[in-house]
Formats: sequence, C-alpha cells, structure tokens
Amino acid sequence: MTAPLNAAAHVIQLALTPIFLLTAVGSLLNVFATRLGRISDRIQALKRDGRSDSFEMRRLRLRSKILDIAVTLTAAAGAMTCCAAITLFLGTLRDSGHATILFVFFGGGLVFAVAGLACFVSEITIAGRALRDESDDTA
Repeated sequence: MTAPLNAAAHVIQLALTPIFLLTAVGSLLNVFATRLGRISDRIQALKRDGRSDSFEMRRLRLRSKILDIAVTLTAAAGAMTCCAAITLFLGTLRDSGHATILFVFFGGGLVFAVAGLACFVSEITIAGRALRDESDDTA
C-alpha cells in the first residue's frame, strides 16, 4: 500500500513545478490585460479630446497588436503547462514513460512564456518611447 502512495506523492511533487509556472502565466495575463486596458483608455481620451494624432494612434495600434501576440503566446504557455501536468498524471496512471511528451509540453510552455515576455518587453519599450516623446513635446 505504501508503494502506490509514495508513487502518487512523487507525481504530485513533480506536478507542482508546472503549476508554479501556470501561476506565473496567470499573473502575466493579468498584467497584459491591464496594459491593454490602459491603451484603450488612451485611445478613448485622444478621440474624446479630438486629438487623434495619426502617429500616436498608429503607435497605440502597434502596442495593442504586440500585446495580442503576447497574450496568445502566454496563453499557449499556460495550455502547454497544463498538458505537462496532465502528462505527469497520465504517465503514472499508465505506468509508462511519457518523458518525450512531457518535455514537449513543459518545454513548449517555457518557450511560449519567454516569447510572450519578449512581446511584452517590446510593448513596454514602445510605451516608454511614447512617454519620452510626449515629455519632449511639452518641454
């Protein structure tokens, strides 16, 4: 009785690593959604004030597209991370090695998370440039 219990406990311990990544992915998606909301607020403010500068609107559109990509990649990272955790459980239930599948899902989750972060960095860079350009115009 203790051998199956030890095996189950080991699988749960292994599954915690992907779950921690999934928590981080959820936090990233929250940050991305907040950023997208700020872009939307900025677009609405420009339209309301009648200052729909085409350069700034193009920059905001680019930022929103980059955030769309970041959200998609990060959501894919979350899905692959969930698949990695499921593979751990199924591999134990079937008592067979699913190491390749696990590697693909968990590794893919990490790759998508890094790509989502890269998109986020580029969006933040564009936003920073816009702030500097705006402050240069007022100075």
